[in-house]
Amino acid sequence: MLRALSLALALCCAAPIMAADAPKPVAATAPMTRLAIGFIGTDDPPATPLSFLDPVIRDGALMGVRLGIQDGNVTGRFLKKEFTLAEGREGDVDALLGQGVRFIIADLPSDALLRVADKAAAKGAVVINARARDDGLRNAQCRANMLHTIPSRRMLADALGQYLVTRRWTSWFLVTGAGPGDKPFADAMRRTAKRLGAKIVEEKDWTFDVGHARTDDGFSNERDVVSTFTRGADHDVLIVADEEGAFGDFLSYRTARPRPVAGTAELTPTAWSRVFEQWGGTQLQNRFQALAGRVMTERDYAAWTAVRAVTEAAGKVKGGDAAAVVVALKDPGFTLAAFKGQALSFRPWDGQLRQPILITSPRLLVSVSPQEGYLHQRTPLDSLGDDEGESLCRR
Repeated sequence: MLRALSLALALCCAAPIMAADAPKPVAATAPMTRLAIGFIGTDDPPATPLSFLDPVIRDGALMGVRLGIQDGNVTGRFLKKEFTLAEGREGDVDALLGQGVRFIIADLPSDALLRVADKAAAKGAVVINARARDDGLRNAQCRANMLHTIPSRRMLADALGQYLVTRRWTSWFLVTGAGPGDKPFADAMRRTAKRLGAKIVEEKDWTFDVGHARTDDGFSNERDVVSTFTRGADHDVLIVADEEGAFGDFLSYRTARPRPVAGTAELTPTAWSRVFEQWGGTQLQNRFQALAGRVMTERDYAAWTAVRAVTEAAGKVKGGDAAAVVVALKDPGFTLAAFKGQALSFRPWDGQLRQPILITSPRLLVSVSPQEGYLHQRTPLDSLGDDEGESLCRR
């Protein structure tokens, strides 16, 4: 009896010790979900900048995409999501789509962009435009599967126009170059003038060859040509449409009247600039500089923002279902932070990213549009570019 009782007590007391010493079951670790993001660029020869201060960029917006992937993976690892990058050119689109890529960041001109978007639509893939500013892509040529992180020309023109009107510089002398984007930008400025009550009092086409700053003396020829060319009706500001930077910088300080220069030179509207430091922008500038060894351009920023949009949408979806991420990305309530001081979102009617536009000089930030007082029933950001009732897009 006593032996049995002692044995029972021993077993009873030993049980907790055995349980405590026993190895604990290991919790199953959730597997990483992988999502591929594609990048389609071009092999454009690098443009020679007008000034030694400007870098020669040989990789388009690729480095912006690479930084976006790095940043996405920093936060993605906490959500058990990994983002990979598949790089290619227009001819690689079918292969990327065949590999299951459903998000393509496009650093392409408008004609190539439309071809890629049409191929992607057949596979349910989204194309995010990080380069083409053409307003037609947000109107009659829009696609249901296409979003835009680069601002349209009308957005840029409205942003600049708001600032000029706020300063009461309402008489404009418009100079238009011969580059492929110059006339469309001039058209956007004419639209803005009519929209905001400004007046274009003089228009001229630039047809001169001012030589090259690295081979000519850089003084006499440009001074005489510009002084003669800018004679005409009195005006508050000279607006130049020269997207390729072929001549616009020559106009400053050489005009017949002492007037400021704005448009694509001197005082410019842009989505991003190396002079921008507000709202944590310096942090992004420094990280890009460390990665690329150069300053971040507007195309780099648009590409980075495009990747940021995809990774942010993926964070709202359980698992790695690409179709569910597409739905989250195109949801009217979707927003993302992108160092602009407020949440950004895509317009449902044309796929354009709503965003503040910087008004910059070559060395400093001058202002940010929308300007104070330009209100809208949804958001002041919709005072830039085509509003819903103005857009011809039918998505």
